[in-house]
Amino acid sequence: MIIAQQKKNENIAEYILYMWQIEDLIRAYKLDISEIEKNIVQRFEQPDSVKKEIANWYAGLIDLMKEENKTKSGHLQFIQNSINDLHEIHQFLLKSPDHLDYIDIYNKAKDGVVELLNKSKGTVENEIEACFNGLYGLLMLRLQQKTISPDTISALSAVSQMVGLLTKKHKMIEEGKIEL
Repeated sequence: MIIAQQKKNENIAEYILYMWQIEDLIRAYKLDISEIEKNIVQRFEQPDSVKKEIANWYAGLIDLMKEENKTKSGHLQFIQNSINDLHEIHQFLLKSPDHLDYIDIYNKAKDGVVELLNKSKGTVENEIEACFNGLYGLLMLRLQQKTISPDTISALSAVSQMVGLLTKKHKMIEEGKIEL
């Protein structure tokens, strides 16, 4: 909860990837709040009141996952909404002559984006969700210390740069420095 709030305020892309990890973590603990409290919450070096807040946050996520039928797979709607918001910004930037830097970086990443869309076989709603799937997949492969092909690293590096700039533009929009 503490980390999620910080990431949401600082970097929306990191927040989304973090929340996807949290969803997977909750699933790994079979949506059992007592196991999450014992194995995760109690390890935080925080006062008991903060630990209770964190436990309540996990419990709320578990309830949402059950309510939205995301106990086996998929992402919570509020996280998907963040991706959809980024996609709207992405579309705006691609059409704006004031954001040639974004258009340029998108063109460099486009082959990777198309590849990610093709690999998704229609399971994603938009290009930005496909990008996040690719970046999350790369993160999981690295955590598992799996071999990653140079082509994959190259393509996802370009995608990562694009998402990084999109995240920066998103922050500028939130701060009122860019108008949609």
